[in-house]
Amino acid sequence: MDPLHRNNVRVLGRDDGQPMMFAHGFGCDQNMWRFVAPAFEDDFKVVLFDHVGAGDSDLSAYDPDRYSSLDGYADDVNEICEALGLDDVVFVGHSVSSMVGALASTGAPRGRYDKLVMVGPSPRYIDDDGYRGGFSRSDIEELLESMDSNYLGWSSAMAPVIMGNPDRPELGQELTASFCRTDPDIARRWAQVTFLSDNRDDLAGVDLPTLVLQCSQDAIAPVEVGEYVHRAIPGSTLVLLDAVGHCPNLSAPGATIDAIAAFVRPPAAA
Repeated sequence: MDPLHRNNVRVLGRDDGQPMMFAHGFGCDQNMWRFVAPAFEDDFKVVLFDHVGAGDSDLSAYDPDRYSSLDGYADDVNEICEALGLDDVVFVGHSVSSMVGALASTGAPRGRYDKLVMVGPSPRYIDDDGYRGGFSRSDIEELLESMDSNYLGWSSAMAPVIMGNPDRPELGQELTASFCRTDPDIARRWAQVTFLSDNRDDLAGVDLPTLVLQCSQDAIAPVEVGEYVHRAIPGSTLVLLDAVGHCPNLSAPGATIDAIAAFVRPPAAA
């Protein structure tokens, strides 16, 4: 299947600009970048897409075996880059797509990627000895059981927690609506892959300049997780945003743009 159709790929900005690919997180779609991506269209070739099962992707392309791990999503990213003839890509991944970007970069030919930007990354959501992911295994099992029994109810309860910013309920409502647009069966499998993955060992293989963007208050990826990712990726840069919630691309787009721009643009252009 054509990856550009499969993943509802859109290309905007400068045709001769350095490619900059934005990847959304669980339960979202490319629309979640609408406040951030346009800020880079004057200088970059901006590539937006939907993971299979989200947005306007081709649902018929969903293969439970292929997407039983994050490697399948990383393969999709590399196939999009190949189909568009992209090299020297700046990959901006939100939440689980941060790990997708890490896997894509380590599995691609050298020169395919130039930089990684990880927004709210977590290589493992479940606590482990000497590691705080933010959840116990029973927390995740309850989350998955709740999705099985009442996906719409889970969406309306969980989205405001993920979004934070209770004084701005419209943000939680938007995320709830996004969850509800995702096929429930695919969402349940995607959640299992996301929340049960352990990509800690993969971080050491990332050899690109990497920016880790961490919100100061995040119920899904605590500050300790961002600090862990920063320590695990050699030479990475950690920026702590004065922002609440797990989706600063929606709740704090200005600060998100500023941090990314300072990382990806030469000092004279930043």
